[in-house]
Amino acid sequence: MTEQYVLDLREIHAGEAGRTGEAGRTGDAEFGRTAALVGGKAAGLAQLARIEGVRVPGGFCVTTHAFRRILAAAPSLGGLLDRLARLGPDDGEAVRALSAEIRRTVEGTAVPDDIAAPITRALARDGGAAAYAVRSSATAEDLPTASFAGQQDTYLNVVGTEAVLAHISRCWASLFTERAVVYRRRHGIDHRGVRMAVVVQRMVLPQAAGVLFTADPVTGDRRTATVEAVPGLGEALVSGSVNPDVFRVRDDEVVGATTGAKERAVHALPGGGVREEAVAPELRERPALTRAQAVRLVRLGRRIEERFGCPQDIEWCLADGEFQIVQSRPVTTLFPVPGETGDGTPGTPGTDGTHGADGTDRTDGTDGRGYRVYVSVGHQQMMTDPMKALGLSVWRLTAMVPMRVAGGRLFVDVTPRLASPASRGPLLDLMGRGDPLVRDALETVLAREGERVALAAPSSPAPGSTGAAPARAEAAPPPLETDPAVVAGLIARSEASVAALRREIRTKSGPELFDFLLTAFEEHKRVLGDPLSIRVIMAGMEATWWLNDKLAEWLGEKNAADTLTLSAPGNVTSEMGLVLLDVADVIRPYPEVVAWLRDARDEDFPDGLAKVAGGPEAREALEGYLDRYGMRCVGEIDLTRPRWSERPTALVPVLLDHVRNFGPGAAARRFEEGRRAAREKEQDVLTRLRALPDGERRAAETKRMIDRVRTFIGYREYPKYGIVSRYFLYKQALLEEAGRLVRDGVLAAREDVYHLTFQEFADAVRTRRVEPGLVRRREEEFRSYRALTPPRVLTSDGECVTGEYRRDDVPDGALTGLPVSAGTVEGRARVVTDLAGAALEAGDILVTAYTDPSWSPLFVGIAGLVTEVGGLMTHGAVIAREYGLPAVVGVEGATRLIRDGQRIRVHGAGGYVEILG
Repeated sequence: MTEQYVLDLREIHAGEAGRTGEAGRTGDAEFGRTAALVGGKAAGLAQLARIEGVRVPGGFCVTTHAFRRILAAAPSLGGLLDRLARLGPDDGEAVRALSAEIRRTVEGTAVPDDIAAPITRALARDGGAAAYAVRSSATAEDLPTASFAGQQDTYLNVVGTEAVLAHISRCWASLFTERAVVYRRRHGIDHRGVRMAVVVQRMVLPQAAGVLFTADPVTGDRRTATVEAVPGLGEALVSGSVNPDVFRVRDDEVVGATTGAKERAVHALPGGGVREEAVAPELRERPALTRAQAVRLVRLGRRIEERFGCPQDIEWCLADGEFQIVQSRPVTTLFPVPGETGDGTPGTPGTDGTHGADGTDRTDGTDGRGYRVYVSVGHQQMMTDPMKALGLSVWRLTAMVPMRVAGGRLFVDVTPRLASPASRGPLLDLMGRGDPLVRDALETVLAREGERVALAAPSSPAPGSTGAAPARAEAAPPPLETDPAVVAGLIARSEASVAALRREIRTKSGPELFDFLLTAFEEHKRVLGDPLSIRVIMAGMEATWWLNDKLAEWLGEKNAADTLTLSAPGNVTSEMGLVLLDVADVIRPYPEVVAWLRDARDEDFPDGLAKVAGGPEAREALEGYLDRYGMRCVGEIDLTRPRWSERPTALVPVLLDHVRNFGPGAAARRFEEGRRAAREKEQDVLTRLRALPDGERRAAETKRMIDRVRTFIGYREYPKYGIVSRYFLYKQALLEEAGRLVRDGVLAAREDVYHLTFQEFADAVRTRRVEPGLVRRREEEFRSYRALTPPRVLTSDGECVTGEYRRDDVPDGALTGLPVSAGTVEGRARVVTDLAGAALEAGDILVTAYTDPSWSPLFVGIAGLVTEVGGLMTHGAVIAREYGLPAVVGVEGATRLIRDGQRIRVHGAGGYVEILG
């Protein structure tokens, strides 16, 4: 039937994608069905045409049924698509050649008469001389998680039936441009699953055209819209051949305007096609829009944004004083704010009334409380990657403070503490000591939005508080004695609690397991929040700060505590790195074991070691290591990440590096060297202090602080070890339940539960049912989150604030960061993004995005450290000081600005990195 091939845009019913509530889910499904027929662009245009006051050029859509007919008419396409699907990720030349062959095949296939006929009739309604825009509308286009902007082709000012038919074929073929193929591969979209519709619209001949972003595309600020405008057609803007006029509009007011030097403009030609022409000199500095027009356009954009439910990227034309909208799609590059789903769409209340099914907060972002300011948890925990739904919900259920979710990451609302003059200063001081960029970002927000922060009503307990007002003022605890037995007692209590969990969790299954886990999470928080544990951690940190401050003041020593804390006892994370050196000592004498490890691919490889000489000894050493540290992994705060015990091959590259780069007994030597250097530094500073006026008192105070820091600083790493020990036990029990769901046909794979929240998982166990399509949607959301860079500070307006280092003591061209471990080292930069892929030589400097405790085994083989994320007391900094590695953290863009193999110099005390060549 002809109606399946051509639909008037006014006949397309696209639902209401992006609306909230259960009706919104129905609308999303209807939109999806419509997009499968007419593609994302046409479905969006159909919605736009139904918004009051929005003008959309008329036209029709050639549906995906027509595209299927074309594919069927060219049998060779099936084989070509099979070959395309088999290509590897690095086969760039093959992708280029194969995609070109597919395009030639599509364009060379004649349009069947039963498709051409309804197209011809639709064109005849406007007369034979009308001009059209012929535009691609793929089913994987204008999606909430992938816009596909510019991936397929658009043709303007196409005149005549034959020309329109030819350009429709070109649009079909553009589904297989090299850029579109690569884009789909990057987003995990199957080439065979995508279909192409084509929109044919009456051509608008505008005086001006451009793009409207209803949120600031740079900062993410949802209140500020950005308008880009050029004279003539918008192609000059898209091609980058002209600098547009830019208007920034907030609250119906232009708050910033820049006039571009518009030397060229694109105009339609009378007989078809377009041409770039020179703009008359007297018009080049004249704005393409007036300020009033820019404000009017933004009002129109807000109406469109409200209909779609998320910030929009809108293409517009101005003809005869009226705006016409030719496209609107979600802005997929914005970082969500708490209260938005991954695509920026408000969600529905979750089962707990606070967060929704995907672990994302489902409120309006403010809960009626006004302006909010959030600080990233990932930047504190050294894990800025997105987390899956189960990992997010379990971390929130075991965290000591309320947390919000946005873009698959966790944030803490610090608005109450910023709003209160009493708590603002201590908060800024604490943040500044940990990460100066966070402090600067908060101060930037306060300088700009201080009044709104002050007016914000408290929404949740401030970090570190219980949220309940004490009935009476409690006496301050007595001073903490510098006694190693205090630390030993805390560790013993934690180990006893973990052992009890291990015994009890084995007896639980089904719904009883989830009830038990909720109780276990309370015990988890009780241990983590033990006041004595917190006092010990703070005692170590405060002693570090005291030593650095006082010795800088008295002796001019920078970061003296870095040396004084070398080889401090009791640091479970630094011990973890040294113990792997001991494992390397066991393996090194056995060449067959080393060869076996080089070829290890299977996670059961330890079992095969029994077949080679030295294998039993190597296996015993490796399994002993995994018994003690196998619950750790990269990104370990996410319960869903594979642990070393589950994926021991992750340790093999580091282990082989140790075998190659070190000799026997390296662990003991390194620890003793560090301890000796700390003793010598202690004697040096005490001797120099005694020579000063009032030197005996200063030396005595310093000695007391040195003893204190060496007693307590190692414990700083233990609570995290306790957390991940518990997490591994939770995970093992939960995966047992997941296995039962798989056996019952509820889930396809055990790992599917990673895309369910804890509550959804519990409901699935009770009901033996999971909402259809939920896991797939979460997988798509998670994939989209991975492309986002989380900010250190985020506001409820959506503004991402990074902060700046405001320093004048860094050489020109150097990369600025935070000094966390003293010393200067020069060497080869090794840019490593995956611990399992590390291949380091002695003297290399590790450059990476972030390091959590799982990276510690790598630290024993490097000469210095540079990270993009980190603070003075984060794990990477603590271990760098323990090992005496010069380290600079918080270097924005380090993995991009420093090339692998470049020679660099790390100034650990100065807090900067020089690129030498």
